Amino acid sequence: MMETKITANNQKLIILLMVTLIFSAMSGTIFNIVLPQISEEFELSISEVSWISSAYGLIYAIGAVTYGKLADLYKLKNLLTVGLLLFAGGSLLGLVSQTFWLILVARCLQAMGAAAIPATAMIIPIRYFPPKNRGYASGMAASGLAIGTAIGPIISALIISIAHWRWLFSITLLILLVLPFYRKYLGDEVGEGGGFDWIGCASLGGTVVMLLLGVSNGSWFLLVGSLPLLILFIARIHKASDPFVQPKLFKNKQYTFSLVLFFLINSIGYSLYFLSPLLLSNVQNLSSNWIGFVLVPAAVASAVFGRKGGKLADKKGASFLFFIASGLLIICFMLLFTFTESSPIWIAGFLISGNVGQTFMMIAMTLFVSFILPKEQTGVGMGLLSMSNFISASIATGIYAKIVDIGANNHINPLVSNSSSFIYSNIYFVLFILHAGILLIYYFLLVKGYRNKVQLNTRLKA
Repeated sequence: MMETKITANNQKLIILLMVTLIFSAMSGTIFNIVLPQISEEFELSISEVSWISSAYGLIYAIGAVTYGKLADLYKLKNLLTVGLLLFAGGSLLGLVSQTFWLILVARCLQAMGAAAIPATAMIIPIRYFPPKNRGYASGMAASGLAIGTAIGPIISALIISIAHWRWLFSITLLILLVLPFYRKYLGDEVGEGGGFDWIGCASLGGTVVMLLLGVSNGSWFLLVGSLPLLILFIARIHKASDPFVQPKLFKNKQYTFSLVLFFLINSIGYSLYFLSPLLLSNVQNLSSNWIGFVLVPAAVASAVFGRKGGKLADKKGASFLFFIASGLLIICFMLLFTFTESSPIWIAGFLISGNVGQTFMMIAMTLFVSFILPKEQTGVGMGLLSMSNFISASIATGIYAKIVDIGANNHINPLVSNSSSFIYSNIYFVLFILHAGILLIYYFLLVKGYRNKVQLNTRLKA
């Protein structure tokens, strides 16, 4: 039964989720700064040890949609318990590992468990909060991700300054502390039943793996190899009695279009996290330590304003928050395009606008999609949304890296004079144009379209 107000238990539940997402965000990136040390210790190349992060991301992406589907069939309480135990088990294995292959296995176990977290983060606001309060819940979740992103590099640097890098695994072990509280506050709701389509799951997972590996390695062989698996997945969901994804989910034009829009928005937004350090290093000539300081204010601002954005969405509607987010992102990219060579202090200010805008955008899109999905498709539908986030980030990274490597000899910004800044200024101009286009598309094809459907118009408050 849908609740009409936030109960004390649900308030505690969303705080637990925020804490869990802090650990989840930290775990995803906490090892990035120690890859050179791991490479030296095990006498491996950087590309070889980078599998510590790459394998984690691949499994995390596939696991998010898998747990989402399972949440449609089984108790969320039990799925999250399994996930957190796997996550902690991987952390413990990594802490005592003495060989690289065991460390890699540990990170894979961590990812298999941690993948339950993003699915849970999208399902809890829908199952345990009434529509008028889902923005608050999503805002709390977004704040947790932002806090974890902000403090992850700081905690990582602190630990490796006083202890061996293996002790990074000890931080994620602390996630077990929240498990008893989840067992207490999560309900005993059982899914709709049915079977689990392992062939459909495997074909979708194989498609994602081949696609991401193809993009990250620039391999056309892997990209083409993903097509047969995609065809198998499509054929399977149309023939299986209990398909991994119901075909009618993709016949929901609003959901399908929102999924594509979410993918594009994430791809553009990831430039804030990938290009900004490169800009500060190559144009402003900052060291790694100072780059971290420049990026922290934006992450902190996202954590602070995430909750406010969620409350604003509850009060004014998801579409209202989307327009604010678009405005902040358009302003950010326009400023970065215009003042590419400005002081790092100004860049930090521009990034605050962009990061807060991206956080608001994720809240708005998550709420928007939550109203589109029928109850029986909530888990897998939100899982696919979460998976698209990881796929878009991986593809965007490859594209941005390739463009930066190519460079630019010409520019359209008369205020830039340093040749090293040409390519960044040009990229930010293109992203500014793309976000302006997305704003128009959102209004005319989604919001305006929903105004013809009274039952959704009242929910979205568009």
